[in-house]
Amino acid sequence: MRIALTGTSGIVGGFMAHAVRAGGHDLNPLPGYRLGDAPDLSDHDALIHAAFAHAPGRYRGGEGDDPEGFRRLNLDGSLRLFRAAVEAGVSRIVFLSSRAVHDGHPAATRLTDDLPPAPTNLYGEVKAEAETALRALPLHTVSLRATGVYGPGKANKWHGLFADYLAGRPVPSRVATEVHGDDMASAALLALRPEAPATLNVSDLVLDRHDLLAEVARLTGCRHPPPPRADASALRIADCSGLMALGWRPGGMDLLRATLPSLLDQRADL
Repeated sequence: MRIALTGTSGIVGGFMAHAVRAGGHDLNPLPGYRLGDAPDLSDHDALIHAAFAHAPGRYRGGEGDDPEGFRRLNLDGSLRLFRAAVEAGVSRIVFLSSRAVHDGHPAATRLTDDLPPAPTNLYGEVKAEAETALRALPLHTVSLRATGVYGPGKANKWHGLFADYLAGRPVPSRVATEVHGDDMASAALLALRPEAPATLNVSDLVLDRHDLLAEVARLTGCRHPPPPRADASALRIADCSGLMALGWRPGGMDLLRATLPSLLDQRADL
């Protein structure tokens, strides 16, 4: 399969590029592509759209002081790319959406694959509107509602957290959902299957900082106590049964433990 991929220089795109090549597919990383372009997608079987413009390190609130530009690039730019795919005869599109489309649902809601969006911020709105436009296209499309992604390289979002903990600085309690970048990428390839539904949740771990930093302590010999456990009762947990039905098997805590040594090697000045 010949697959065009946007966002290869981003956090998730790098994992996806590796997975596409490892799966034996012909990858076109669309060199020079920018949101708003309409590249020539002739002779491509599929498009995976992972590019997203935002303020560094921010998704919710990633518009900074330019909400109009944020919407123009990420929504209008995505719609132009989707139209280019249709005109070129691409048969399937996978879009990297976000669990932010569900931020408006009540605390503790179980997020099913078919749950209608309820965004509360511009980031979630842009993703939800792109999903709606995608579903109206005359081809196979899937929106991946992804949770936070972790992993080595650019996906190592815990630099500062590890530095604070190992230095004995206060670390606030927090619990959140996470998925490894490799598992995120495998979900994207599974979404290319014709039987995949139009929306799929992508989430693996409910990870408390207490447990994460306890693993860091085990690896480093650090004697600082991890923060107390956070209250997870209000978390909106994503039901990933749709991906599981396609054969998705995320790595869970075993993969996190296997990844932590490389994440610790990347930590900033400690």
